[in-house]
Amino acid sequence: MSLDDAQQFASDNYSGICPEAWEAMAAANTGHAPAYGEDAWTTRAADAFRTLFETPCEVFFAFNGTAANALALASLCQSYHSVLCADSAHVETDECGAPEFFSNGSKLLTVRTEGGKLTPQAIRGLATNRSDIHFPRPRAVTITQPTETGQVYTLSEIRALSAECRRLGLALHMDGARFANACASLGCSAADMTWRSGVDVLCFGGTKNGMHAGEAVVFFDAKLAEDFGYRCKQAGQLASKMRFLSAPWVGMLESGAWLRNAQHGNACAARFAAAVSGLPGVSALFPVEANAVFLSLPPAMAEGLRSRGWRFYTFIGGGARFMFAWDARDERIDQLIADLNALAAVAA
Repeated sequence: MSLDDAQQFASDNYSGICPEAWEAMAAANTGHAPAYGEDAWTTRAADAFRTLFETPCEVFFAFNGTAANALALASLCQSYHSVLCADSAHVETDECGAPEFFSNGSKLLTVRTEGGKLTPQAIRGLATNRSDIHFPRPRAVTITQPTETGQVYTLSEIRALSAECRRLGLALHMDGARFANACASLGCSAADMTWRSGVDVLCFGGTKNGMHAGEAVVFFDAKLAEDFGYRCKQAGQLASKMRFLSAPWVGMLESGAWLRNAQHGNACAARFAAAVSGLPGVSALFPVEANAVFLSLPPAMAEGLRSRGWRFYTFIGGGARFMFAWDARDERIDQLIADLNALAAVAA
């Protein structure tokens, strides 16, 4: 096995395609079908979302999370509006200005947070800081669920944020690149975490959940989805062979794999975190609530892991991030744990 073949925990984007998504895409690869979303698979996928969320909703499919988030926020804002978010939000730190670009200039207003979580007080402070015509008018709030540090907003926290948004006349968008992991963490329904808690628009991540590519933009208020299809087309997100973007969702949602995959990743993260919690010099930087584990490691230990072939990112809080995907294998996790133990013993 080459180094590139060995399972890594640097990102859940490293993983392959889960069987349910693969089989559905293979099933769609039969004969001809109408293009640009006029096929039966796309209709079936959209209906599967409506079943999952237990409500009528407008569903659109995009290739990736950056496009999904940027276009969703653009649909909520005019160029003179602003979007409120945490300072560590993915739309702020990792999307190369896409929300501003696709909204023709809507400004992201950030607030410093603990673990990436917004609070009603933070939203109100930012939204009411200025109301003069020289400053972009607040129009929307975006939250990342789970946050960039792997922490999960509880339902009561989402409801409190939504209530504040309603008082201020703001729309609430949820960046759910790992939405399934949040549902698995709280043991709640997709409906309870979204429209029942006051979320207006959700970007539901499929790529990190076991698909080859694809995110779903779900509007719980049909009025907000007006002309969204045109935005997708203009942004190069309207797939000509849409069935291959939508069919995997059929496999994921109808089989329940979307939730099983997330439960597995979360369980692996919890097991790994528990196994290394007592090692000298090793400590968790954030609570482990989904499929991410952030560890503070001595420099020598971090370098030792890399020299043994392990890959991981060190970009939030300076710690090492380990992500556990749908296909995380126990034996590979045990190998990582063993290497950390060996390095800790040398350091001691």
